[in-house]
Amino acid sequence: MRSILLAATAAAMLAPAADAQTTVAAIDKRVIGAATLENIPPIPADLAAALARYQESRAASFADWANDGSMLVLTRFAATAQLHRVKGPGMARTQITFASEPIAAARAIPGSDSILFARDTGGDEWTQIYVLGPDLKPVQLTETGTQNGQIVVARDGGAIYWSRATKGSGDRTIWRANPAEPASARQIFQGTGVIAPSDISADGKTLLLTRSISAVAQQLYLLDIATGTVTEIAKGPTASLDGARFARGGRAVLAISNRDSDVERLVEIDIASGKLTPISAASSWSVEEFDLSEDGRILAYAINEDGYSRVIVQDYVTRRAMPQPALPRGVVSTLALSRDGGKLAIGLAASNAPGDVWSWEVRAGKLDRWTESEIGPIDRTMLPEPRLVRFPSFDTLSVPAFVYRTKTVPTNARTPVVIVIHGGPEGQARPGWTPQHAAMADQLGATIIVPNVRGSTGYGTRYLNLDNAEKREDSVKDIGALIDWIKTRPDLDGSKIAVIGGSYGGYMSLAVMTRYSAKLAGGVDLFGIGDWMTFLKNTEAYRRDARRAEYGDERDPAMAAVFARISPRANVAGITKPMLIEQGANDPRVPRSESEQMVAAIRANGVPVSYLLFADEGHGWRKKVNQVLSQQAEIAFLKRLFEAAK
Repeated sequence: MRSILLAATAAAMLAPAADAQTTVAAIDKRVIGAATLENIPPIPADLAAALARYQESRAASFADWANDGSMLVLTRFAATAQLHRVKGPGMARTQITFASEPIAAARAIPGSDSILFARDTGGDEWTQIYVLGPDLKPVQLTETGTQNGQIVVARDGGAIYWSRATKGSGDRTIWRANPAEPASARQIFQGTGVIAPSDISADGKTLLLTRSISAVAQQLYLLDIATGTVTEIAKGPTASLDGARFARGGRAVLAISNRDSDVERLVEIDIASGKLTPISAASSWSVEEFDLSEDGRILAYAINEDGYSRVIVQDYVTRRAMPQPALPRGVVSTLALSRDGGKLAIGLAASNAPGDVWSWEVRAGKLDRWTESEIGPIDRTMLPEPRLVRFPSFDTLSVPAFVYRTKTVPTNARTPVVIVIHGGPEGQARPGWTPQHAAMADQLGATIIVPNVRGSTGYGTRYLNLDNAEKREDSVKDIGALIDWIKTRPDLDGSKIAVIGGSYGGYMSLAVMTRYSAKLAGGVDLFGIGDWMTFLKNTEAYRRDARRAEYGDERDPAMAAVFARISPRANVAGITKPMLIEQGANDPRVPRSESEQMVAAIRANGVPVSYLLFADEGHGWRKKVNQVLSQQAEIAFLKRLFEAAK
């Protein structure tokens, strides 16, 4: 540890808001590894030891079926998630990548012993694609300084296709290579906007392309690889057309869509006529994931029912129901049928179990568990179980939230409250594996409330659009309503409430602090948006147009006026309680400048603010050492907030 002590301000960090009339000039600054800490007191040894047991869990996520029937999974046994092979259910995970940076995704190459994988550097998201042969020596396929992803592999393994972005451009190109010949990589199509391959036809002649208008709206195109001709399909009103892939021998496309529906349905689109036919059973809940076997016979999809996943398997041709997997109650991350259609890989996490991988024999109806990840030295029976509640917002809208309460606290005891706001905003808080909630509940003796404010996914299109553009602050008012609801509960201490969020949730945390500081003990912002105008100016070009579609276009004078009114930096005078702000130096989504201008603005008002900067991270913490330090700093900060609150 290198330490640069400018001033001892541990006490000042939690100074009363009444002192916030003079600038806090003294900064206690030190460096631990890749992290720079400002005004963050040393972590007590007993707190670090108590948190350690929550930091040893690991998860396994499915990457692909290997050609020999084994699985490729991503898991962490050291500092970062790496690629492993699992030969059969319950068998050992054999590590096959050994990079210092985490592996983002991997694909097996049909007819080959080689594997494709993708990773970036320091969380910068300028992802490169590598070919890994039996010698385990990765060969880079892509050009350094570009961003590459959305890999599609031809069925014979002789060609791969991907999308490439370059700095300063909002458009993407489509590239092709023979993975056995890295020098063969070449551009085959110049796209407009965020365009990427979704699937390739069985004969290898046609690429299915998806153009993302926003995070929740897409267009579909067919690219004739030989001629370069592009044809739009599924024309119609703007809608989601997610996860698109060919069906019925290339005559149709399957996708998850909300066209003509409030919820996301699995639909079949006839390419010739454009007719859209619902495939999933009628439901008030949305389809979240699907896969179709290569022979087009077996269909599997998952429905998101109030945050929990339910998997359905059927014969796609006859629509006949097949044996259904009886899975633990949790959240599905992946559905992937083996190439022969005989097995379905299922990635699943639960509130009391990290992510693991299962397989379902679709005809025999047999469930096998391939991985069993450790939760660390935690008593599983003592983990808080999420309870779903709903509270009324300012306009009577019913807002769902998951409540986590430690089992060591008596039922009638009044506890502090931590409100955790998810990112997105096109996201959803779900009851999967979240040891951070368990650690906060345990170490703070607190109740953790995780709301799905308006604008969250999982509750239909109308709910999703309730916070768009000029309605942005209505989601902030949802948190205000939650704060008022908390104060009416006899088991919750309304004088000890804090808010925390990351990314868009970080913006929400900042915005909530500007509006409701008088009702809060303080807040934590992880890489949140501080100023809408500077954010849209500085976010990477390949994301900007999609963000404008959700948040509003800053080039429109009317929208610029809204941004000027609602941006946290413009309302920073409303922040009168201490804050902790965290940031990754390499973040291309919410640049470092967003956090640092908020740190400066809050300090200029004399309000205590702590700042934690990771030099080797981007949009979120992917290295264990940084995850550990972040959690220690957050809980130490929140503990002091609650101790100081009256």
